[in-house]
Amino acid sequence: MDKVIFVTGATSGFGAATARLFAQNGWKVVATGRRRERLEALRDAFPAGQVHVAEMDLTDRQSILDAVAGLPASHRPVRCLFNNGGLALGSKPIPDIRLEDWRIMVETNAMGLVHMTLALLDELKAAGRGASIINVGSIAAHFAYPGGNVYGASKAFVRQFSNNLRTDLAGSDIRVTVVEPGLAKTEFTTVRTYGDQTANERFYEDTEPLTAQDLAETAWWLANRPAHVNVSVLEIMPVCQVPGRPEIIRK
Repeated sequence: MDKVIFVTGATSGFGAATARLFAQNGWKVVATGRRRERLEALRDAFPAGQVHVAEMDLTDRQSILDAVAGLPASHRPVRCLFNNGGLALGSKPIPDIRLEDWRIMVETNAMGLVHMTLALLDELKAAGRGASIINVGSIAAHFAYPGGNVYGASKAFVRQFSNNLRTDLAGSDIRVTVVEPGLAKTEFTTVRTYGDQTANERFYEDTEPLTAQDLAETAWWLANRPAHVNVSVLEIMPVCQVPGRPEIIRK
């Protein structure tokens, strides 16, 4: 039986790199996201039939259900769900925020992950021992910073949902991991700054951040552990980034 990975947010960053790495190593890949042209370019980079693509919006539950229902027999059952789709919008502190940004982050990072997970559970159960759910969180889940507000809160949800999901799936042989990356150079900051590529480049100046490939290789390692091994939480940071002490505000 072919091994199949279902990747959300496969049009850029961690998702695109993960989809490519798994396809290069012989897995069948289901690549999903909102930008069809990028999905089709990914599909066309591999032999016909290896990568199945589906245009999907994590804020639209019906599009998730349609993507799962449309899986061809060649890409069933799904052995690994890489729940990667997510975003940050805005970096201003409370209360100087856009409420619409908060809504989008909650609907994508939290509810999108919930709907995606529920939609694929039967597939993962059918895959049997060794099936995996890899949820992409962030160190923002437990390291607060100015302007992190709802983004950090949504990633704290990812961690706790992952913990409770694993508890509820006890006995099913489905493994659940939350990966929490730190500073990583993708399109993340471009999106956060509403398309400001200059701000994206400036943010990473004089650093050596994680790359999308680093996270793809981490996902590959997790998905290919022996079936009895579950890595619950994996924090990964670049050497240039370290935990900080709590800040003291002096008046």
